[in-house]
Amino acid sequence: MERTAALERWLVEQLPGKSLRLAPASSDASFRRYFRVFFNDATLIAMDAPPPQEDCRPFVKIARLMAEAGLHVPRILAQDLERGFLLMTDLGAVTYLEALRGGEADRLFADATAALVRWQSASRAGMLPDYDKTLLRREMELFPEWYVGRHLCVELSQRQRDALEAVFRVLLLSALAQPRVYVHRDYMPRNLMVSEPNPGVLDFQDAVYGPISYDMVSLLRDAFLSWDEERVLDWTVRYWEKARAARLPVREDFGEFYREFEWMGLQRHLKVLGIFARIRYRDGKPGYLEDTPRFLRYARACAERYGALSPLARLLDELENRAAQVGYTF
Repeated sequence: MERTAALERWLVEQLPGKSLRLAPASSDASFRRYFRVFFNDATLIAMDAPPPQEDCRPFVKIARLMAEAGLHVPRILAQDLERGFLLMTDLGAVTYLEALRGGEADRLFADATAALVRWQSASRAGMLPDYDKTLLRREMELFPEWYVGRHLCVELSQRQRDALEAVFRVLLLSALAQPRVYVHRDYMPRNLMVSEPNPGVLDFQDAVYGPISYDMVSLLRDAFLSWDEERVLDWTVRYWEKARAARLPVREDFGEFYREFEWMGLQRHLKVLGIFARIRYRDGKPGYLEDTPRFLRYARACAERYGALSPLARLLDELENRAAQVGYTF
């Protein structure tokens, strides 16, 4: 309540003489909160990112990089970086997640992939943190630590740990061998807004410089919405064709690119399973665990398609039996 009151006082200073009303705009898995600011017949968005848990500086920097690349992102109108307050333009209230459930997926994904190609085409080394081996591994380790150890209450045997480590090595080698571009890192329908121009892009503060397939995986293997394999293949081919036309460094052979896409996706699925469990047990937000069955299905499907990943398929079988015995369900 104290931060909300401080934010309201700051907004009055930024919009003098205006009669303001605040309403929650969205929330996410972090400590950030967003409010829609109503005044006259207009709206703006206020971000509350409490230090020391959050830092607005990456958001400000990446908003500028994305705008320079031609993406539709919020324009920052006022900022207090020390207190963690931002005031910015409002990109609307309809997310891709909502719109996709109502149809028009082909048009929406065409716009999203065109924007992604513009973002990737603007890539320059040294502008964003590297999505390096240390970060990729740290993300995957969330799976055994939080999902397996904390959520399922399972201590992996040495054999199981060795099997998981073998899969980690395969995924790391694949990710690190990919061409590198700007990576939004959470380019999913919940973070894209239906807007003009379309899409509006949000939640980009964790952007990095890393594997070119990562953002397409985020877009099509979503936490809240699943698509059949035929449609995923079609949309991925269409992105790949746009990327080649823009002279982005995607593989010349689509089959090779799609394997990298799938293996990159598996790295992300394992990370998300760990993050969702951590959000539940560390941060006290249980709702995210409801979406873990989707990511387990993604992970299992990928692990069963490739021989190099089969140790993970066997491990998931073993964990599923254990989970059933102690009363958990995937």
